[in-house]
Amino acid sequence: MVQRTSTAEVMSVDLSPKKPNKAYGGDGGAYYDWSPADLPMLGAASIGVAKLCLSAGGLALPSYSDSAKVAYVLQGKLPCNAGKGTCGVVLPEATKEKVIPVKEGDSLALPFGVVTWWHNAHAASSDDLVVLFLGDTSTGHKRGQFTNFQLTGSTGIFTGLSTEFVARAWDLTQAAAAELVSAQPGAGIIRVKDGHRMPQARDEDRADLVLNCLEAPLDVDIKNGGRVVVLNTRNLPLVEEVGLGADLVRIDAHSMCSPGFSCDSAYQVTYIVRGSGRVQVVGIDGTRVLETRAEGGCLFIVPRFFVVSKIADETGMEWFSIITTPNPIFSHLAGRTSVWKAISPAVLEASFNTTPEMEKLFRSKRLDSEIFFAPASN
Repeated sequence: MVQRTSTAEVMSVDLSPKKPNKAYGGDGGAYYDWSPADLPMLGAASIGVAKLCLSAGGLALPSYSDSAKVAYVLQGKLPCNAGKGTCGVVLPEATKEKVIPVKEGDSLALPFGVVTWWHNAHAASSDDLVVLFLGDTSTGHKRGQFTNFQLTGSTGIFTGLSTEFVARAWDLTQAAAAELVSAQPGAGIIRVKDGHRMPQARDEDRADLVLNCLEAPLDVDIKNGGRVVVLNTRNLPLVEEVGLGADLVRIDAHSMCSPGFSCDSAYQVTYIVRGSGRVQVVGIDGTRVLETRAEGGCLFIVPRFFVVSKIADETGMEWFSIITTPNPIFSHLAGRTSVWKAISPAVLEASFNTTPEMEKLFRSKRLDSEIFFAPASN
């Protein structure tokens, strides 16, 4: 369960968007993460966020984590006659791994106990495989940051076991055990040797494990406004085990996302995939706690019940968010589904201390718009 924070703590923390720091890497790529020291709301919300970037031939060695996660492929191609981005998944108590071809837009739910590896088999140096990870760290070793356990390599768990224990566990001679444990000098990420054949990815292994957010049916589609795909227990059942919901939102140039809030005490953790725009967040006592411009590669967090709204720049804006509940519920303060449309005119007049004429004008607007508002036509 996500730990709660006090009003004073939430109001005092820095909510401004941040970019990640490099944690480790080598010839095969790098692993980046966001630290609670730089983005305090990660610790407050007990959410971890990291990004894996694999260059051509890069392999993220098999590992498991102390946190359940949602993975989202930010970049990765599946050409017909070339190598592919691949994710190996070994579910708890499974006797065979899933070897999943992955591409941009793919989302995977990774419960506790899952062992994964990631490989970029592309030959072209410009075709990086980039994967975003977001997850709940409330039961992890560090609030707001993942702890990954490598199985092999110089930081792998085998290096902590004595040669005797390795030999006994796998029925090897001590000489063979020592050679096995010390042969891989890389840590976390390596580059696969040229000519080494990796497992063939299988399309059938995607079933029930992957949802492509760029190809899935749209949950919201507003002409010249924006589009939403929601990741939940209905379209990806493993989300239930992870305990997180997610969505991919794309709004067009100069469009606005309606002010709204999560009405089930969930935090919203938002990564800007591409584009840019202005963001405002309003908290307790009507205080604007954030007004900034967010751009691709940035991460920010909206505290529980705080109201957030965004307006895209001329490039439009796309973001991927997780919400700390598998089936999130939102309330919007503008548009056809606004709570104001449901409140009686007399209450609205009294609440705003306004005239019946102004109340009618206010209520007459946005009768057809929902969630996203396209820019006014000239």
